[in-house]
Formats: sequence, structure tokens, C-alpha cells
Amino acid sequence: QVQLVESGGGLVQPGGSLRLSCTASTSRFSVYALAWYRQAPGKQRELVASITTGGRENYADSVKGRFTISRDNAKNTVYLQMTSLKPEDTAVYYCNAKSQFFPDAWGQGTQVTVSS
Repeated sequence: QVQLVESGGGLVQPGGSLRLSCTASTSRFSVYALAWYRQAPGKQRELVASITTGGRENYADSVKGRFTISRDNAKNTVYLQMTSLKPEDTAVYYCNAKSQFFPDAWGQGTQVTVSS
């Protein structure tokens, strides 16, 4: 099963930016649809953004215009560029990989805290 490792989380002030990265240990990265989810304390995990194998992007309404998902198949990496961060963006962010050919995979999560 593919292993996913996230990085890039941290503490940022409201209005600031962060870029999350998720690198996969597979030679078949291009066949996976990729997504970022987040889970805040006491809340259910929610989809933040996704990108298909063909590069089509989809975003939760709460992050449209502020977050951008992208993928680099040559580096086996998916990114989440987050701008204009708000305190309500505070959560653990998880990377997810889905494919019809292989089992789904999840990363271990990276903490994002937006606070002054």
C-alpha cells in the first residue's frame, strides 16, 4: 500500500499563508486521485480540496478563492497552498489518495493552527 507523508503545517497568524506537501511512496502516483481533508477538534473530517488524475480541481465552499491544490507527478507530491488563513481553518490536515486499482491511502496528518 502506498505511504503518504505530509509536511508543512505549523502556527500562522490570521491572514497568513502556508503550503502543505504530501509525498507518496509509489511509482504509480499518476493513477491516484488526490485530496486534502481536515478535522478540527470535536468535528467530523471534511473534504477541503481534491484533484483528479487529469488535474481537475474541486474545493469546499469555505476555502474557494483562498486555497489551491496542485500535483507534481514527477515528484510524487500533492500540494495545498493556503492563503488568507482564518482561525476556523485550524485543524489537522490529512492527505488522501484514491485509485480504482489500489487501496485508498491516508497520511498521518499535519497540524495547522491559525492564531494571533
